Amino acid sequence: MENEIYPFVIDIPQAELDDLHHRLARTRWSSEVPGTGWSRGVPVDHLRELAEYWAEGFDWRKAEERLNSFPQFTTVVDGQNIHFLHLPSQNPEAVPLLLVHDWPGSFTQFSEVVDPLSADFHVVVTSTPGVGFSGPLSSPGWTTGRIAAAFTELMSRLGYDRYGVQGGGGGAWIAAEMGRQQPERVIGIHVNGLITFPSEDPADFAGLTVAEQERVARLQHFRDEMMGFNAIQSTRPHTLAHGLNDSPAGQLAWVAEKFKEWTDVTAELPADAVGLDNLLTNISVYWFTGTAGSSANLYYETAHDPAAWAPKERGTVPTGVAVALSTDIAVRRFAEREHLVTHWTELERGGNFLSLEQPEAFVADVRAFFRTVR
Repeated sequence: MENEIYPFVIDIPQAELDDLHHRLARTRWSSEVPGTGWSRGVPVDHLRELAEYWAEGFDWRKAEERLNSFPQFTTVVDGQNIHFLHLPSQNPEAVPLLLVHDWPGSFTQFSEVVDPLSADFHVVVTSTPGVGFSGPLSSPGWTTGRIAAAFTELMSRLGYDRYGVQGGGGGAWIAAEMGRQQPERVIGIHVNGLITFPSEDPADFAGLTVAEQERVARLQHFRDEMMGFNAIQSTRPHTLAHGLNDSPAGQLAWVAEKFKEWTDVTAELPADAVGLDNLLTNISVYWFTGTAGSSANLYYETAHDPAAWAPKERGTVPTGVAVALSTDIAVRRFAEREHLVTHWTELERGGNFLSLEQPEAFVADVRAFFRTVR
C-alpha cells in the first residue's frame, strides 16, 4: 500500500548464486588489440581475474550478512518501489541525514560510513529508483526532479521535517535539486565528485590557478574520451540492457571500467581504490536485481528532460563541497554560480566514490560541514 513502510532483508536464492557461477564459468571471452592496456576499455586479462574471483573467491553470503546488519526497508512513492537503509542515532542532538549514491554505485557505497555517521546523524541511505533493490522502474519519467521529490516524501514518512542531504557525482545533482525544491526543509547539502561547467565566456578562464586549469582539462578529457557510456545510456538503454542482463562478465566490465576511471588516479586497479569485495558487492547488487537497464534509463531521462538543462536559480541552501585534488573537476568559482558554497575542502586523495575510497576523510568532512549549519 502507498505510504506504508515495510522491513526488508536481502535474501538472494541459492539458485541465483549457482546461475551466476555457471554463467561466469561459460563466459566467451573476447579478443583485444595487444598492448593497449586500459586505453580502449577493460583489459580481458584483468576482467578474467575479476570474474574468477567473483565465481570462486568472493563470498556473497558474507557480504549479504554485512548489508543485512543495517536496518533496511521499502516503501512505494509515486508508484515506484523505494529501498532504503535507516539507522537512527542514539545521540539526542543527532541531525537526520540522507545519503544519495551515484551510478554505477548503489547504497552499498556507504557501507563503510553508516556506523560512524550514526554517532551524529540519523542516517538514511536510499537506493535510487531503478537501481538495486529499488528496481526495476515502474514507469518512464523518473527524472532528477521526480527522484528528488520522492526522496523528500520519504523523509516526511520517516518523520523528518528538517534534514541534511549528501550526494556524490550524480547523487550531488539529486541533493542539489532537493534543496531547490524544499529549501525550508533542507538545512544543508554536502557533495563530492561535483561536476562544474565553465560558460562560453572566455572571461571564465581568466585567473584560474594551475590546479583549476588542470581540473578544466580533466573535464575536456572526459568529454573527448570517456563519454561512451553516457552516449548509449542516454539514447538506447534497453539495447544495452539485453547484454548486461544476460552476461555477468559484461555487467562486471561495464561497472569496473567506471570504478577504474572515476576513482583516485593513483590506484592502479579499481579494487585498489575501493577494495575488491566492496567492488564486487556493488556489482552483485546490480546483477542479482537485474537493474543494468533500469539504471541506464536514468541517463536517458536526464538527456531528454528539458528541465535538467534549463537555466536554474542559484541554490539558497548552504552547500559544502569536498574536492579530491587528484581526480575531481570542480572549480569553486563555477560551483558558486549554482550553489551557495559555504564550505570547501580539498583532499589530497580520493575520487567519485569517496565514501568507499576515503571513509574517514568523508565522515570528517560531512561532520565538519554540518556543524556549521545545524
